[in-house]
Amino acid sequence: MCNISRFHKFSLDEIKGITLPELFTFPFYYEPHPLCVLAAKHLRSYLNTRHDWNKELSQGKMMGVLVVRHDEEIGFLAAFSGNLAHGNNHEYFVPAVYDLLSLDGFFPPEEAEISEINHKIKAEENSPHRQSLISQLSEASANAMVEIDAYRELMQQSKINRDNLRREGADATSLIAESQFQKAELRRIRSRWNTHIDSLKSQLTESDKKINDWKAERKQRSQALQQRIFRNFVMLNARGESRDLCEIFENTPQGLPPAGAGECAAPKLLQYAYINNLKPLAMAEFWVGRSPKEEIRHDGHFYPSCKAKCEPILNWMLQGLNVEPNPLEATTLSTSIEVLYEDKWIVAVNKPEGILSVPGKLAIESLQERLQHLFPLDEILVVHRLDMATSGVLLFAKSHDAHKALQALFESRKVKKQYVAILDGIIRFDNGKIDLPLILNPNDRPRQMVNKTHGKQAITHFEVIERKNGKTRIHFFPETGRTHQLRVHASHPEGLNAPIKGDTLYGTHASRLYLHAQSIEFTHPITQQEVKITSPCPF
Repeated sequence: MCNISRFHKFSLDEIKGITLPELFTFPFYYEPHPLCVLAAKHLRSYLNTRHDWNKELSQGKMMGVLVVRHDEEIGFLAAFSGNLAHGNNHEYFVPAVYDLLSLDGFFPPEEAEISEINHKIKAEENSPHRQSLISQLSEASANAMVEIDAYRELMQQSKINRDNLRREGADATSLIAESQFQKAELRRIRSRWNTHIDSLKSQLTESDKKINDWKAERKQRSQALQQRIFRNFVMLNARGESRDLCEIFENTPQGLPPAGAGECAAPKLLQYAYINNLKPLAMAEFWVGRSPKEEIRHDGHFYPSCKAKCEPILNWMLQGLNVEPNPLEATTLSTSIEVLYEDKWIVAVNKPEGILSVPGKLAIESLQERLQHLFPLDEILVVHRLDMATSGVLLFAKSHDAHKALQALFESRKVKKQYVAILDGIIRFDNGKIDLPLILNPNDRPRQMVNKTHGKQAITHFEVIERKNGKTRIHFFPETGRTHQLRVHASHPEGLNAPIKGDTLYGTHASRLYLHAQSIEFTHPITQQEVKITSPCPF
């Protein structure tokens, strides 16, 4: 019998009839195995008993489950990302790979030192003396400008008066003396103000130096602390080999681990399994609580592992396991491509779902490459793009001139596009407009986030076609063409709050993404004829 703590055994009755997975989960694109769904159900039941965590969990937390075998027993491990209830060690969950919050570790005292520096910076920035200097400097600069400008006006009027006196025959000597005095007086006024302002600036510079010195010390301490932390996150793989986070991220584009690396649920689960000789069978991560403000997370939905923090770590930790192939790379392009429209300048095709529009990181042929073979005498250039999982009308140009002209139509929003989608949920409005600006999530590419400060404008109009069995068939009419625009606008709580069926990034897994580019309309940039290209919806 397995007596390892944190191992939760399934009963024979509840797993009867469920086939064990032959290959381990590919963590960045997967449909949760039935055993993972069962494990998640157990974990949710446990969380429902922890009323002391209700407030924190309601704010949102990623959870993970790892189905494992120990001898002849099948069970699961549970983990949370980050920390929970100000701690890393809770009896139901696997422990952290390295517990930053351990009171006898190096992190708390060093963090306290950095916090003390933060307090010093804040205290100096808000000190009455500094604020008084800033106020005096601003007031002195303004008063100097007023006095100098006023004296210049006086000098100008005096010059006019002297010119009149000269014409009347007045003594030139006294007029010259007056002019020289006023010029010298202007220099004295400027010098007096400059001396006063320089004195204030000098005092403010002393305060700035304190702040900058503390900030430099904080940066040095923070960097050293991060490096020490990352060196203590020593990650195992299935072969029993180990690497710390600095080694794992050394050859990645970023070169250094991002903050929080190693604290996600998936690495914790695998680490505990390896240490305790438990065989990993399948893994899944799901969200609990309400969605973050910018990202899209729905309570109870399963999500792929994040890219920036987890991809390099999991690529290392999964070595030695038989892992499912990336299903996206397993996609093959049909030899038959349906051409919907063609002339000397343009070709439009019916893009199948699961195919790249243009060449990407995946080692599979794209639609653009296939078309280049079909039209070897032309330069095939994509005019707009559809997500890999989206099907429907896709437009290509046959020359650079045609490409430039078509892109101008898109940029000026003179192209009408209609999409069909099925949403997981009932939309109560018959039609409307969604205006949510979008920006790339740098920590989880290619996910997009809603960001009302830095995001690019994204506008979608919609019209409900049918409501049936908890689903909504809908038409989308995008004004703009941002990455994942329709998917985010459908999923986001401030949008329709109903993900597109089959959206593995923002919703739940299905047989496909139920999003289809049904038609596109524009004035042909060469012939000036109206063109409408359609593709029947396959679902």
